[in-house]
Amino acid sequence: MPSEKVIIELCGRVGKLLLAYGAETGRVEGTVEYIGAAAGVPISCHATMTALFVDVDTDTATHLVKVRTQDFDLRKVDAVNTLSRQFTAGQINFTALQSGIARIEAQHRDYPWPIKILGAGLVSVAPMLLFQATWADLALAFGVGIAGYLAAQLTARHTATPYIAVAAGGAVIGLLATALQLGGVGTSADNIIISALMPLVPGVAITNSLRELIAKHTISGLVRAVDAVMVAGAIGGGVVVGSALITLMMGGLR
Repeated sequence: MPSEKVIIELCGRVGKLLLAYGAETGRVEGTVEYIGAAAGVPISCHATMTALFVDVDTDTATHLVKVRTQDFDLRKVDAVNTLSRQFTAGQINFTALQSGIARIEAQHRDYPWPIKILGAGLVSVAPMLLFQATWADLALAFGVGIAGYLAAQLTARHTATPYIAVAAGGAVIGLLATALQLGGVGTSADNIIISALMPLVPGVAITNSLRELIAKHTISGLVRAVDAVMVAGAIGGGVVVGSALITLMMGGLR
């Protein structure tokens, strides 16, 4: 078995991966402590949204890892959890766990653009079924949702400012949906907007914030909830601006 320092360092990397890519703090702390116990080191872990503290009960030193949350990637979270379960069950040794974590850290997987675009369109269509919308509005929501998603993705590539990308996506959706209704093509701009916004809604962040609060991780839950509210506010602001602009422009043309 490796030294205590090596085990602590790996536990810090595991916790950082989980926290950065969307795992709730309870899962992070539990996974790190299970790995430590399986390696024979009594580790205590405390996770926040920006830092991870790994401590050994028999040592006075604390290992601190700074965390910068990124886009949610639940595939990485699942891969880390799978490795940790295999290690705690004795199915793999510590060396295999180290190499597996290093492989996950180096991975930069992404779906092809055609799949992402199709997925955005299908997600945008689903709420229209609840509204019992016309087939025309359903098809329009498909196209508008894709346009909003692409606008958000392209904006994110050119700015690191938080919430600007989703605001741009909301503006495009509001503009197109209102233009379609004013032009007599769409029946209900509201229905199209609500449906087309689905690819931009921070669903995972909202779910995780509720899970954190239910598990009594109040600080992390509130941080995630505030972030989700900020994203929702940016989307709503973008929709209002886009709708107002196209209304002024098309009203002036009449």
